[in-house]
Amino acid sequence: MERNEAEVELQGVHKSFGQQTVLKGVDLAVGPGETLSVLGRSGTGKSVLLKLIVGLQKPDGGSIRVRGRDVTRLSLDELNEVRKKIGFLFQQAALYDSLTVEANVAFPLRRHTQLSAKERKERAHDLLDHVGMNKEDWGKMPSQISGGMQKRVGLARALALQPVILLFDEPTAGLDPITSGEIEELILKLQQQRRTTSIVVTHDLHGAKAISDHLALLHHGNVLISGTFEDLENSQDRFVSQFLRQAS
Repeated sequence: MERNEAEVELQGVHKSFGQQTVLKGVDLAVGPGETLSVLGRSGTGKSVLLKLIVGLQKPDGGSIRVRGRDVTRLSLDELNEVRKKIGFLFQQAALYDSLTVEANVAFPLRRHTQLSAKERKERAHDLLDHVGMNKEDWGKMPSQISGGMQKRVGLARALALQPVILLFDEPTAGLDPITSGEIEELILKLQQQRRTTSIVVTHDLHGAKAISDHLALLHHGNVLISGTFEDLENSQDRFVSQFLRQAS
């Protein structure tokens, strides 16, 4: 993929925490409207990748380009402008416990837009409806709704600023198979309707196969293989075969 075609591109990204090296020169690229799923065992740095892309952590080396801008070299104000183009769905939804469902979705609108209170409420309602939240749940607190509903609310909030890039950290973790399937269908619907560029960190091989254009398997801090699901299936690498068997 040409550099100017990539919405998100990592080149030679290194990251360590103390004596523990997590990433050892990772190269990845995701084109406009594509969905990349990042697979790997626990502790292989999958979630760290997302935090590096959005600038919540800094790499020890390498470059991370988001829409052509190297986020590792931006000032905080410049980084915040880039972040407005990125929606992030955290693993635990990361909703504010003290705010209602509706207020959680409206929060980034209040902070980053000039919309009136009425306009913020209307946008929040549209987004909640879009992700399949029932109207009777909009006034509830996060503790009063299920984990699957919390993921839906987190996704609505991630969409609030109309991002062109979506980052998903284990979107189906901890959910039952039916709810996981509903979240996957929702992600697919968003891809079809909005054509956002998405990076999905997941343990769920079945879900990754359903929603991804490309997959990348992290192992020992490197991208061991990247390509289509068929590319992974046809790989002769022993670890790739083992991973696919165990994850199926």
